[in-house]
Amino acid sequence: MFSTIALEIRGESNALYRTRDEVQASGPPVVDLVSGNINECGYIFPRNLLEEILVEAAHGLAVYRPDSFGQAAAREAVADFYLKSGCALPPDSILITPGTSLAYWYCFRLLADPGDEILCPRPSYPLFDYIALLAGVNLVPYRMREEENWNIDLAHLEASISTRTRAVALISPHNPTGHVASAEEITALAEIARRHDLAIISDEVFSEALLPARRSLNPEPLPRPAASDAPLVLTLNGFSKMFALPGMKFGWMAVSGDRDKVSQALRSLEIISDTFLPVSEIAQAAAPGIFQLGNAVKFELGNRIRNSWRRTEALLAPWSGRCSYVRPQGGFYVALKLHDLDEERTAEDLLRTQRLLVHPGWFYDMDPHHLVFCFVQKPEVLEECIPRLFAPAAG
Repeated sequence: MFSTIALEIRGESNALYRTRDEVQASGPPVVDLVSGNINECGYIFPRNLLEEILVEAAHGLAVYRPDSFGQAAAREAVADFYLKSGCALPPDSILITPGTSLAYWYCFRLLADPGDEILCPRPSYPLFDYIALLAGVNLVPYRMREEENWNIDLAHLEASISTRTRAVALISPHNPTGHVASAEEITALAEIARRHDLAIISDEVFSEALLPARRSLNPEPLPRPAASDAPLVLTLNGFSKMFALPGMKFGWMAVSGDRDKVSQALRSLEIISDTFLPVSEIAQAAAPGIFQLGNAVKFELGNRIRNSWRRTEALLAPWSGRCSYVRPQGGFYVALKLHDLDEERTAEDLLRTQRLLVHPGWFYDMDPHHLVFCFVQKPEVLEECIPRLFAPAAG
């Protein structure tokens, strides 16, 4: 009765989450230190400002007039965001999407036939496996080297290319390592893409969560593949992390590169998007107002994220004998490398003895002995929970 895909996607929880459910049922709540829901971590777009924007947006929606690419005003607002950051991506090269997850599916279906390959970074993120399964494509990992600050192993990436490779996914800032691809890495990646006629899928959803270098007050601007010489770049981003608005379900894909390839991509994406018309009209109508009035919110969020990391780093300092880590350059997460502890047993012990949920590194295809957690938390949560990660019973 069911398809092969339906039989593969069973929705069964793994052992760690079964333990969480068991612990949760027996006492006080478990503290979730891995959730990427920024609202649950105390980061919320001001309700009064959002209400003002939505009411104003609703005034022009008496008649439904959908656009396959998304409403012009929304695309112009996205284009203006890039222009202010020094990257020219015109409105007619932008497709509005309901977030980046569906945008990935669009990319995979646009670029690859069933059985074709997309190169993805390792460490990875479990969501990609499901999207690839639904799109019928195969993911092939390329290495990021922890001993080199999680830099991309470009030689390994190029050696992983086959006759069925169609694209390379770049996540920068990377989840969960926090690596930000340098301008040099992006230039080299663009050269590889041009040699092998590959597209680059550039996931920049953590672009506003950049962290400064140790002796700097402000982060460096994000290097973008859209500014490179790659033959085709599909840049993905959205409001979820940028404005702490995951429920708005507003994202986009910006297409850049060689003119003919961009034209073909946009023609195909227009049909794909027109088939579903999945983006809320109220979200599109509100987008210009959110970009315009939300700049102060975005700035404050960036400062709070940087403060969270500074606090986290200070709280981790006394435990340098128990773990080490590569300092993240962006994003919400840090991967602790344990000193020869069993990561899976340690994560389970933290649940049972400390009621803390963290992820073992194997969730992200990391080499052994890692724990991953989100440092974008309320200050009191960090102060209380980070020392408990190193309680004697935990590992």
